Amino acid sequence: MNIIQQTLRAALFLILAFFGLIMALVFMASTVLAIGVLYIVARLQGRPFGVKAYWAERRRPTMPPRPGAWARTDTPRRQDVTDIEMREIP
Repeated sequence: MNIIQQTLRAALFLILAFFGLIMALVFMASTVLAIGVLYIVARLQGRPFGVKAYWAERRRPTMPPRPGAWARTDTPRRQDVTDIEMREIP
């Protein structure tokens, strides 16, 4: 009886391991495909393909700010803002 249980557990473990291996291979293949597409697009646009170039492009602002548009400044506000006022409840 114990041998049958061990055999079934081992077979189930091997089946799960096999499906896990297939999922890992699918993930790796999709990653390679995505990197290949990014490489081809970068070459067609004449840009270098690499991590530094990618992050430099992502950090670049997309649009210049319009004149008169609201912009955040580092200067403190002139008035104090109170979010919560404490009071006693009778």
